[in-house]
Amino acid sequence: MSENRLVYSTDGGRAKATPPAQSSPRPAAKPGLPDDGVVRIFREKGGRGGKTVTVVRGLPERGAALEARSQELKRLCGAGGTLRDSAIEIQGDHRERIAEKLRSLGYQVRLAGG
Repeated sequence: MSENRLVYSTDGGRAKATPPAQSSPRPAAKPGLPDDGVVRIFREKGGRGGKTVTVVRGLPERGAALEARSQELKRLCGAGGTLRDSAIEIQGDHRERIAEKLRSLGYQVRLAGG
């Protein structure tokens, strides 16, 4: 038997490199919304344990102004919610109420997605 066989080393990691395990493919990113000045209001359930959420996308505000608009809409609906990736998420289906409010503020609004 050969005496120069490598048994253990901390230098090179594993003696035989194994390919990394294939992780499950990531879900495809949502297609970007067109930048046409239209505020789109969605009703979504996916990834939320079956709970319905109203999502408002396409508002021109950013930063503190968007946070203030989010608070205003949540107060209007009497529901909780969050601001995530420049989209306002409000718990429950409040599309009609939010659309009416945004139209009164001068936005062009479109109800989208189921």
